[in-house]
Amino acid sequence: MKRLFLFLPLLACVILGVVFFLSIGREDKDVLPSPLIGQPFPTFNTDALESGAPLGREHLLGKPALVNVWATWCPTCKAEHEFLNILAEEGVTIYGINYKDDDEKARQWLFNYGNPYDLVLRDPDGKLGLDLGVYGAPETFLIDSQGIIRGKHVGDLNARVWEKLEAEYRALK
Repeated sequence: MKRLFLFLPLLACVILGVVFFLSIGREDKDVLPSPLIGQPFPTFNTDALESGAPLGREHLLGKPALVNVWATWCPTCKAEHEFLNILAEEGVTIYGINYKDDDEKARQWLFNYGNPYDLVLRDPDGKLGLDLGVYGAPETFLIDSQGIIRGKHVGDLNARVWEKLEAEYRALK
């Protein structure tokens, strides 16, 4: 009987291992809930990356748009950038937030790889990103013409993701 008790910890570990193994892959990693869905885009005061002109929340109003958080230090941002250029050519309004980045590197990036953004907001200290609940770059928010956040995607925006977001974006027009 005492020998049986010696195997209980091993049995418990095996059961836990099976439970953990069966739960792998069950979560949808594309969905990270945001408490900001349905809320107004946060108020901010920053500058435009290229012109240095002061920008605020009112500059994002008037038409539905994607708001893309990106940085030159982000390899995934590089991977999604070509697709953002394609979306911009198709007439999709995209605003960029250059997140915790060096201004000169960001300007050079846009010169080298193309600029899909209607506006690029500077966020050198990450304050706007913090207000948006950004986990890291890239992240993309869908906003309506009144500046209400209607959706959020964490990770690169690509053709597969756009298939899911496009109908929602087009419905906002």
